[in-house]
Amino acid sequence: MKNKFSLEIKAEIDEIKHKIQVWKNLFDIEIELYIDGWAIFLREKNIYPRIIIIFKSYENCSYSIKSFEVHLKNYKDEEFKELYSIENIKDQKYLLNELKEVIYGKDLINNASKNYKNTFLK
Repeated sequence: MKNKFSLEIKAEIDEIKHKIQVWKNLFDIEIELYIDGWAIFLREKNIYPRIIIIFKSYENCSYSIKSFEVHLKNYKDEEFKELYSIENIKDQKYLLNELKEVIYGKDLINNASKNYKNTFLK
């Protein structure tokens, strides 16, 4: 297992963070390091409450992206409903392409289509 404080991991996270800065006006960006991997959280700043998470395990050489809709329960506790998930993204280029599609609404369209029996994909 790689050390979460290694220069290689720091460089990888910094490179991705630099590339997603184009969306800094739309999202608050936060990075967290864990025992088994790292995650970048993008919390949407506009009215629609959505969080997009990029995760990479230290043991696995692939990325995953998950998108969640955020709801308030009793006006204080956040609840999350998964909108979209993709795993086993092998490289940064594909990761950034997939992230761009999710940011531009791929997760919302897929979720709406699933809820309304693919009406929006016809």
